[in-house]
Amino acid sequence: MKTIPEPKSFPAALFSALVGVAMFAGACVVGPKYQKPSAPVPAAYKEAQVMTDQEGNAWKEAQPSEAAKKGKWWEIYNDPELNALEEQVSISNQNIKVAEAQFREAKDAVRIARSGLFPTVSSSPSIVNSGSSRELGNGGGANISSGSHTTYTLPVDLSYVVDLWGNIHRSVAASAALAQLSDATLENARLSFQAELAVDYFQLRGTDGDKDLLEHTVKSYEEYLTLTQNRYAGGIASGGDVAQAETQVETARAQLIDLETSRAQFEHAIAVLIGKPPAALSVTEGGIKAPPPPIPVGVPSTLLERRPDIAGAERSMAAANEQIGIAQSAYYPTLTLSASAGLESTQFLKWFSWPARFWSVGPQLAETLFDAGRRHAQTDQARAAFDASVASYRQTVLTGFQQVEDNLSALRVLDNEAKAEDNAVKAAERSLQISTDQYKAGTVSYLQVITTQAIALQDERTAVDILTRRLVASVLLVEALGGGWDSTKLPATQDLVNGK
Repeated sequence: MKTIPEPKSFPAALFSALVGVAMFAGACVVGPKYQKPSAPVPAAYKEAQVMTDQEGNAWKEAQPSEAAKKGKWWEIYNDPELNALEEQVSISNQNIKVAEAQFREAKDAVRIARSGLFPTVSSSPSIVNSGSSRELGNGGGANISSGSHTTYTLPVDLSYVVDLWGNIHRSVAASAALAQLSDATLENARLSFQAELAVDYFQLRGTDGDKDLLEHTVKSYEEYLTLTQNRYAGGIASGGDVAQAETQVETARAQLIDLETSRAQFEHAIAVLIGKPPAALSVTEGGIKAPPPPIPVGVPSTLLERRPDIAGAERSMAAANEQIGIAQSAYYPTLTLSASAGLESTQFLKWFSWPARFWSVGPQLAETLFDAGRRHAQTDQARAAFDASVASYRQTVLTGFQQVEDNLSALRVLDNEAKAEDNAVKAAERSLQISTDQYKAGTVSYLQVITTQAIALQDERTAVDILTRRLVASVLLVEALGGGWDSTKLPATQDLVNGK
């Protein structure tokens, strides 16, 4: 019996060549290498150079507190109720949950892009039953079946797009940069809502300060009204004086009632920021107890690393740069390695036998010969997008410096204004006392008392308002400085690629 030779095995030379090509995949990376563009950074903050402390000495940078290092910057205000509210923002705020979900989505996009670095293996088993028949001659219409047979096939196909020009590696790098951008966006949203809560909280406390002031004012005006009524009963004061005193009391009461609207709105806003319905939160009443603490500023160059929005804009540039390389790689041919192997037999019992095997392997090279300028336009489009991201980054940096300078200026000006307003309050109190004594002595009319009362109340409310604005400015300064965050907290590229 003649022996049928065994089919030749998988060609070793071809296999070695394919492995070699795969090993050198990505060695010829095309496109520009990313270099972080420069940004306009001043040597020092303008406002920091003109600020002075309470003794009039040149302002010095405060040392970062442990709270700022941990990112819990609100703890510098030493307000337990504020601390408790801030802790709920990260875990309950729905907008932060949206940003967190988008970050997880971006991390998954990195894994999707990374999968392109590996071959795709697929299988499509089949059982096909087929048959045929033939017709006998002379149009008799009689058919004779030639029988049927079943084919059992179990193929395994492998396809691998070789990353010759680095476009897949660049896709992975771009996805990782976008994931870092998403993380920075998450942190920026977290900081923004934390700062918004602190601002609402201090404005609520300022409203409580106004309420406390007006409650005392109403009591004081009621005492003046009693005084005027007694003088009227004694024939010393006129009915007009009594009417004016009553007007003062009711006007102050109306102002006190009006504050309830503002307080309720701030309380409702705080509730939503911590993920609760307004009806589920009540903030205790109480005015502001202390001026803002010193805020560590640092040198301007550190702002580029401390603000999540600036770090995110930088990562956006990195992703845009990778897109240029991806667009340029389209000019070069694509090499795809394909291999197929499996088992095929017409008898189920022999399906898994060695003679039923089959295989094929070979490379495929594809190149676009004409596209009417499509690739050139896509490359120019990617370059334009990169230029736009550079401009956006520099604008974000400039905006960051503006916000720091604005709030440093606000703190400096409001501090000086607070000192002047304190003197005005003391002077108004002395003036009111003098007018009261003169009215009791009968040397001035009640109009003089009313005038000094109005001035004193206005000065006292202005003092409360200035203190509130100082605290709000300090919160905005913390936000402008990044709230204790820095770019080292961004997830590492390699961790994102590895799915961590």
